[in-house]
Amino acid sequence: MSHTSKRRTFPPPPTSPRALVLRAHPLEDSFNTALVNSWIDGAKSSGASVHVLDVHALEFQPALLGAHQQEMALEPDLHDLQTAIAGAAQITVAFPVWWGSVPATLKGLLDRALQPGWAYARGEGVFPEKGLTGRTGRLIVTMDTPRWYDKLAYSASALQQMQRATFHFVGIQPTKISVFDAIEKSTTGSRAKMLDRARADGVADGASLIKRFGPLP
Repeated sequence: MSHTSKRRTFPPPPTSPRALVLRAHPLEDSFNTALVNSWIDGAKSSGASVHVLDVHALEFQPALLGAHQQEMALEPDLHDLQTAIAGAAQITVAFPVWWGSVPATLKGLLDRALQPGWAYARGEGVFPEKGLTGRTGRLIVTMDTPRWYDKLAYSASALQQMQRATFHFVGIQPTKISVFDAIEKSTTGSRAKMLDRARADGVADGASLIKRFGPLP
């Protein structure tokens, strides 16, 4: 069931400590994937339920092909994704920063799945009506450059794109960001510390979900 606003049908607010994880690095053996797996382990250890989807394993057309979002029928995997988002109290997305942005398949997923009338709606004023309120977010981000350089040279464009232009736009907030930078020059020891930090973030997020909704039945 979804609740209906004027000319809009948004998912109902979440009611249980469930997290949805989108792994958006195309390589299963990437360090980005290892980090999000550590986050998953931590969240589960706190008692939260975690549902994981690999973005690059989903079958869908990422391009709109000249059509409006609502005019292209959603593929079954995108229907399943919307169902997972509707049932989640937290959305965690793990991705690398490439060319100051997110991987193309993740961008295509957002373009197709976050439909107007479902994830948001345009009102008569400047600000949209947010359709995914009641949900929090976490971004697990890797980059080869130092974070200070990404901020200085590119204004942290990928982080702004996901945190503000996407999650905040549809009502997923607050969204916390875990940035793991200078990956290319990282050592075995520094990577071990990063994995520990990712797990600690998962523990904290899972505990927050349990505090909000109580344990799973």
